[in-house]
Amino acid sequence: MFIFVLQTIWLYIAELAGKDLDTAVILKFLWFVSPRLIPLVLPLTILVASLMVFGSLSENYEFAAMKSTGISLQRAMGSLIFFIGVLGIVAFIFANNVIPYSEYKWKNLRRNISQVSPAMAITEGQFSSIGDDFNIKVDKKSGENGQFLDNVIIHTKNNINPNKNATVIKAEKGELVSQLGSNTLSLVLMNGNYYDDIQSRNIITNKKLPFVKSYFDEYTLNIDLSKINDVDIDQENDFNDQNMFTISELRQEIDSLAHRYSYDIKTFTEETYFRSGITQLYPRKTQGNKDTPEYIIKDRQELLDRFTEKQQDDLLTAAINNVKHTQQQVTAKQKDFSKRVTQLNKHEIALHEKYVLAVACVVLFFVGAPLGAIIRKGGMGLPMVVAISLFLTYHFIGIFAKNSAADGTLHPFIASWLSTVILLPLGIWLTIRATSDQGIFDVDAFIAGITKPFKRLAKLKKKKKK
Repeated sequence: MFIFVLQTIWLYIAELAGKDLDTAVILKFLWFVSPRLIPLVLPLTILVASLMVFGSLSENYEFAAMKSTGISLQRAMGSLIFFIGVLGIVAFIFANNVIPYSEYKWKNLRRNISQVSPAMAITEGQFSSIGDDFNIKVDKKSGENGQFLDNVIIHTKNNINPNKNATVIKAEKGELVSQLGSNTLSLVLMNGNYYDDIQSRNIITNKKLPFVKSYFDEYTLNIDLSKINDVDIDQENDFNDQNMFTISELRQEIDSLAHRYSYDIKTFTEETYFRSGITQLYPRKTQGNKDTPEYIIKDRQELLDRFTEKQQDDLLTAAINNVKHTQQQVTAKQKDFSKRVTQLNKHEIALHEKYVLAVACVVLFFVGAPLGAIIRKGGMGLPMVVAISLFLTYHFIGIFAKNSAADGTLHPFIASWLSTVILLPLGIWLTIRATSDQGIFDVDAFIAGITKPFKRLAKLKKKKKK
């Protein structure tokens, strides 16, 4: 756990360092991030512990002493099997209740911490919010505190239309300047352009003068930090992430996402069909309880012959433009639907992962315990190497499968259970081998199987010579 927490510190050190945060806030950050590490830590811990314990017992001939008194391996493992079963149930409850809550608290704390320092809140290559009125994007940050900015783009809002980015500022360079104790942060921009929409309640005026453009060598933008610095670290924000839901909430969310997805596809299909104009050329007539198309126009030429050549050109041009517009809409919708499928798959993966954690604890125990009894090595040497190798294989298979499931290549159910199902036969086979006092690999039987054909050939040659 310490190793994974240490890795987390290195991952998020940029968000914690240089913000004058109290030690309590940093410890709270690590406290909330720790539960999300349990699905990684717990299976590895069970695998390493079972390998070390059973390897040590076998190395010191404890199992031989047990068997001499009539205690089988299954009986020796009985209490631990019961303990692992209880641990699996606890892990399931933990994954269903504690991890979603801690994920929610961690995301809130992380967001609130990012607002403490505007310089740290600016992320390279994407738009970042500074307060409620500014969105800023930079290509690169430099300097000791990240105060020097390259290729700055700023969107600001106004009081007339708060939902619209009325002003756009572009600059080649920028620098964040502030004085100690001041509530104003100055953003000094160099060599840029200023685009400002003409805000008027008269629509005609807006169409005549859409915006004003100006150039500047140096422009200073003052940002009020009174609201930004007055950040409540414990403030609750509205987040919607699949890792924050319990099983019942995930099922409800999956049903809702699937229903909206199917409804939007059906609606888009009907709208595209209606916009094509086919309904005007082929109106439907009712025969009994069924609607059948009544073909008024036999073919395209019959339709075009009703117009002059000029009108035919206009019609074909309009038809081509209509097709191109429809293609653009289909392409845009395809990207949107692809993102929604990914979101739906991630929710299904999150649902199955809560069950997988409990089952993985039991499966990895039945891999580690008999394997330790077979290799007969305890301590931190060979068992640790074997355990980490097995866990990395288990973990990487899970990661690749889940990434494939996110884009729809694999079904989320198969992706979530794949690594556990692969290790299940291995655990059964190792348990059978350890129970019957057999090694993982019988060298003598392997050599005998290879040399057996050659021995037969030698015997046949001897018979022929005789």
